[in-house]
Amino acid sequence: MTIHGDHPFLPPESERSPVRRLRGRLPSPVGLWTTSYDGKRAGLTVSSMLVADGEPGYVIGLIDPDSDLWETLRQARTAVVSLLGGPHQQLADAFGYVAPAPGGPFKMIDWTDTAWGPAPATVSTWAGCRLTADNPPEVGWALQVQLEIEHVELTADEIPPLVHRRGRYTTL
Repeated sequence: MTIHGDHPFLPPESERSPVRRLRGRLPSPVGLWTTSYDGKRAGLTVSSMLVADGEPGYVIGLIDPDSDLWETLRQARTAVVSLLGGPHQQLADAFGYVAPAPGGPFKMIDWTDTAWGPAPATVSTWAGCRLTADNPPEVGWALQVQLEIEHVELTADEIPPLVHRRGRYTTL
């Protein structure tokens, strides 16, 4: 058996989408969007998101329309948007469905139940949000989901933020 330095499923550079390669060069915050409805929890790692300041403020993210998160968020209408830090790489991978999570990703850490859904007990920054539209527009292969910010929790910011760039995590 031979171990290769290249990714076995990555297409040659000449066959890769230039738009995807452009997006990959933008450093993005790593967020975790979580919600719950009727006893079912759902979450998804989201790095395609931004926060719009104002009264009220908004979080806008690109969400997979086939994800458990979207299905549950449509019913719950509320979500917690958490910003992940360096120690949360495994959690980000588990909720991004690229790493195993025996028992499910919600078993990996402790959670605090809030009025907006489950919030990771180990994050320093999260927002409680409300879905603004049942049928958000499709953008590329995603839904452009808009959440109105109703509550923000900010504690001592001692954990370096987790950033995603070119398929890898780093911290600032």
